[in-house]
Amino acid sequence: MKITSKGYLSLYGVTSTAVLKETIEMIGGEVNYYIPNRFTDGYGPNTAAFERLIEQGTQLIVTCDNGVAGHAAIERAKVLGIDVIVTDHHELPTVLPAAYAVVHPRHPKGSYPFGELAGVGVAFKLATALLGEMPVELLDLVAIGTVADLVSLTDENRALVMQGLVVLKNTQRIGLSALFKLAKIKREDIDEESIGFIIGPRLNAVGRLGDAAPAVELLTTFDDDEALSLAQLVQEKNTERQAYVSAITNEAFQMIEELDSDSAVYVLAKENWHEGVLGIVASKVVGKTGKPTLIMTIDKAKGLAKGSGRSIPTFHLYHALDSARQLTTTFGGHHMAAGLTIPLENIENLQHELNHYATETGLSEELGEETPLDGQLKLAEATVEVVEELSRLAPFGTDNRKPTFLFKNVASQDVRRIGGDQSHLKMKLVEENVSLDVIGFQFGSVTDEIGLHSDVSVIGKLAINEWNGARKTQLMLEDIAIEGVQVFDSRSTHIPATLWNTDHADFIFFDQLNFEKYGHLLPDTSYGHHLRDQEALTQFKMTTNQLIFVDCPSDSEWVKNLLSASNPEKIIACFYSREELYLNGMPTRAQFGQVFKYTAAHVDIDVRNKLNLLATHLKIKEANMIFIISVFLEIGFVTIADGVMNANTSVEKRALDQAKTYQKRLKQIQSENFFVYSHFSELEDWLKQQVKEMP
Repeated sequence: MKITSKGYLSLYGVTSTAVLKETIEMIGGEVNYYIPNRFTDGYGPNTAAFERLIEQGTQLIVTCDNGVAGHAAIERAKVLGIDVIVTDHHELPTVLPAAYAVVHPRHPKGSYPFGELAGVGVAFKLATALLGEMPVELLDLVAIGTVADLVSLTDENRALVMQGLVVLKNTQRIGLSALFKLAKIKREDIDEESIGFIIGPRLNAVGRLGDAAPAVELLTTFDDDEALSLAQLVQEKNTERQAYVSAITNEAFQMIEELDSDSAVYVLAKENWHEGVLGIVASKVVGKTGKPTLIMTIDKAKGLAKGSGRSIPTFHLYHALDSARQLTTTFGGHHMAAGLTIPLENIENLQHELNHYATETGLSEELGEETPLDGQLKLAEATVEVVEELSRLAPFGTDNRKPTFLFKNVASQDVRRIGGDQSHLKMKLVEENVSLDVIGFQFGSVTDEIGLHSDVSVIGKLAINEWNGARKTQLMLEDIAIEGVQVFDSRSTHIPATLWNTDHADFIFFDQLNFEKYGHLLPDTSYGHHLRDQEALTQFKMTTNQLIFVDCPSDSEWVKNLLSASNPEKIIACFYSREELYLNGMPTRAQFGQVFKYTAAHVDIDVRNKLNLLATHLKIKEANMIFIISVFLEIGFVTIADGVMNANTSVEKRALDQAKTYQKRLKQIQSENFFVYSHFSELEDWLKQQVKEMP
């Protein structure tokens, strides 16, 4: 008898197919398997495919991880005289298909005690029944399929995965061994995370980009050369899949930014998106936004959009789509994931209906990314021993989350970007002389928001990092809150060109010439303010949440008063000094005396045209010469008419430091000394203190 095991196009369908293929072969059946190509056959049983298989001599069809919605194909097989046995775990329709048998843990006429089996778990139960005993050697496949299916890792699933991991570490499957070697997986380190992040995505990539059959062959082959060749193919497909995911994810987030309204559910569709990776992209959008998401690719020739959706615990995606089934061509799935096809003209209506469903069911108020916490720890409590004790709760997954901890108000150090594309974050947390390394995947952009000496609160999961025989804990970052105002040091001998690219900022200019020269360079979302006097300072109001001090004020009190009346979240300290008064210094008394004597001994000095010659003659910097003459003019030592300077012999003797010009320069020098040349930690502490002292 020729039997066809028909697997659903997914990793769990691949493992289900492998389980039933090997089981039927054990009892003497002649097995062929067929996995639908999602790009040509769609999802679930396909009538044309069934007819073709039956024509080729198939006498029994067993579905894996699909079939409860395959009414038409199953009915056609029945008409042709072929029985179909359905093994599935997806949401049951109101009317079940007319199959010879429907094996489902939540069958309405059954009483199975655990309804959350994965598709591979259902296949394994059928295998156990057929063999009359539990086929332990198949548990490695069960562990892979169960973890990858994201089903509840409690009760029987927990037991299957725990036992399956033991088998997986010692698996005799040469295909998996070849894959482990290419992926640099140590057998002794294999756990549920190895499946979820390394093994699963690689096996899944084959079917996502084309024919999934090589994945089944990899799991079941007995040929060493074929195993190596298939493992290499799997590795290559995974790299290709990652590139597609990255490109489409970026485009999806760009579309979200351009949306006119804030939707409760995202429905995103575009031409030329690779259909095979849309579920992964949807997961990434959900992970970042906390909102249920449908990602679809548009086929204008067929007038259809086809894709996948992912959800959150408070939003039952299958029920939501069921409420709008009249808009779809086909759909299927469960609580957290779904696949669908929809006419192009119904996309906008589907978006509206899903938002309406979220509102009517009260779920719209519960949407959003929310991470449940299991406790707050001090850094000293995050020890290797604690992590090892927590590992006794593994395997972790759906409904048995790996514990997430909060570390509140701890100092951050060595914050930097890592990774080939600099998209990840690495930093160190410090508290009471205890440190903890932190890795934040896809948190690279956050480094630009964390000041040099910032306090942060973080949540994440603890792990053990082993390097050169040393074992230490590290935190896998899930979210971060930056405490208090953040201060960034952009001081230099020039204004960095990148400063003008800063969006949503208030740029503060104290120097009119700088304001006139650079004010027009600001982005449309930012604002320039020239604080020329006390009145302008009094009237200043922040428009954004970040302040950029472009240049240096003439008096530190100006910055103090500005910050005491503002509440910035971020301060960028540029404090550019155009005149560099601190470096030029205050002219000495001897230099004042030189100029005074020269002026007293000469008449009609042409300071308009020959000032530079005078400065060269007296060996005084021209800028200092201008300042000396300004002081003399203010206190009456000289007169200037039409650019010609003469001494005033009748003026009373006055102290130079009584001149406002002299006092102003002295304050400017002191201001530059602090804002431009002080150690950044000193400047940072001072700026933060002014904000804290807000009335």
